[in-house]
Amino acid sequence: MPLGIRIFLVYFVFVGLSGWFVLSTVMDEVRPGVRQTTEETLVDTANLLAELLRDDLRSGRLDQAHWQERFQAYGQRQPLAQIWGMTKSEVSHRIYVTDAQGKVVVDSSGEAVGQDYSRWNDVYLTLRGEYGARSTREVPDDPETSVMYVAAPIKENGKIIGVISVSKPSRTLQPYIERSQMRLAWFGAGLMFLGLLAGGLLSWWLSASLRRLTDYAQAVSAGERSPLPALQGGELKQLAEALEHMRSELEGKAYVERYVHTLTHELKSPLAAIRGAAELLEGEMPSEQRQRFVGNIQTESARLQRLIERLLNLALVEQRQGLDERVPLPLRALVDEQLQAQAARIHSSQLQVVNQVPVEVQVHGERFLLQQALANLLDNALDFTPAGGELRFSVERHDDLLTLSVFNQCAPIPDYALARLTERFYSLPRPGSGRKSTGLGLNFVQEVASLHGGAITIGNVAGGVEVRLSLPLVH
Repeated sequence: MPLGIRIFLVYFVFVGLSGWFVLSTVMDEVRPGVRQTTEETLVDTANLLAELLRDDLRSGRLDQAHWQERFQAYGQRQPLAQIWGMTKSEVSHRIYVTDAQGKVVVDSSGEAVGQDYSRWNDVYLTLRGEYGARSTREVPDDPETSVMYVAAPIKENGKIIGVISVSKPSRTLQPYIERSQMRLAWFGAGLMFLGLLAGGLLSWWLSASLRRLTDYAQAVSAGERSPLPALQGGELKQLAEALEHMRSELEGKAYVERYVHTLTHELKSPLAAIRGAAELLEGEMPSEQRQRFVGNIQTESARLQRLIERLLNLALVEQRQGLDERVPLPLRALVDEQLQAQAARIHSSQLQVVNQVPVEVQVHGERFLLQQALANLLDNALDFTPAGGELRFSVERHDDLLTLSVFNQCAPIPDYALARLTERFYSLPRPGSGRKSTGLGLNFVQEVASLHGGAITIGNVAGGVEVRLSLPLVH
C-alpha cells in the first residue's frame, strides 16, 4: 500500500474518531443546556410574579376570579413571534398559586383550584425555605411529556404566606433542541469533511513529491538525463538536494574513470606518431624528409588539441541536466554566423551554399550550445562535400517541433555506418585526406539536441546526405 494512502487512512481514523467524540459530546450537552437556560428563565418569572401577588395575598383579599381570568387570558395569547426561524404561536407557561398550607388558590389552567399541592416538591421545598423545583411527566411512560416546574415564595415580613409555581413543558423546547442538534451535526460533518479533504490533499502532495523523487532516482539509475524536481518544504527539499549531490558524486567518479580510459585510448595513436617522428628526427636525413616528419608532428599535435577541446566541450554537455537559459533565437542568423566563420573554406572549395531558413523562424534554446552544434554540423558537412558541391539549409514545421535539415552533396554513407555515426569516437575517413576525425562532433550535436528536448537523425537522400536536427518551435 502506498505511503500516502497509509498516512491518509491513519489521518481518516484519527479525524473520524475525534470528530465523532467531540460532536456526540456537544450533542449530548444541547438538551441539558436548553433546560438549564429555561429553568433560569422560569426562576426569574416566578420571582417577578411573587412580587406582583404579594400585596393581594398578604391582605387576604386575593381576588381569585380576577387573577384566574388574567392567567387564563395569558394562556390564550398568540404571540406569533419568530424565534430562530420558528414561529411561536402560543404561550406555554402554566401558573398556579398556593397558600401557606399548599392549597391551590389560583390555577391558569383552571384544573387544580382547591387541590392540595403541599406534597409536590416545588411547593413542599419552597414552603420550607428551600429552592423548589420538580420535573413531572404528564404521561408516566413518555419522557417527552415531561414538564418543568419552578416555584418562588410569596413573603410578608420574612414569613412565607404562599407559593407561586411556573411550569414549562419540555415538548415546547424540543423543536429548538432538534434544530440546534441538526445545525451542530451539519457543522460538525462539514468540519470533518474539510479535515479529511485537507488530509487527502496533504497525502496526495506527499505521495506526488515522493513519486517525483522516485522517478528521478530511477531515471538517474537508468543513465537518463533528468532535471532535479523542484520541491517545496524543508525535509523533502533537503532529500532532493541530497539525492542530487549523491548523483553528482557517483556520476563524477564514474565519468572521470570512463573518460580517463577513453582519453588514454585515443591519445595513443597521435602520441605514438609524434614520438616516432621525433626519434627519426634525431638522426641525419635529407631536408625534405625532415620537413615531412616535422609536418607530421604538427598535424598530430593539432589533432591532439582538437581531441582535447572537443572532449572538454562534450564533457560539459554530458554532465548537464538541463539548460542554463531558454530564450527565443533566430535560426537563420545562427546559420549565417557559422557560414561566415567558414567563409574562407567554403570559398576555396567553391561550394554552392543555399540558406533557405526563413528570417522569422525562431527556436527556444541556449545560444552557445546551439552555436556549437551548428558549427559541428557545418564542419562535418564541409569535410565530405567535394569541391564545387552543394550545401543547403532548410526547415520544416511539424506540431511543436522545427526541423533544420542540412544537406550536403557527397557519396552515400554505407548502411553499416549509419546507425553508429553519433557514437562517441566513431568516424568515417574523410574523402580528401583519408584520415578520420575525433568522432566527437555528431555525438556533441546529439547531446545538445537531447538537452533541448529534440533529436538528430542522419540519412542518405538523392544526391547526398541529409542531417535533420529537431528543436522546439517558438509560436
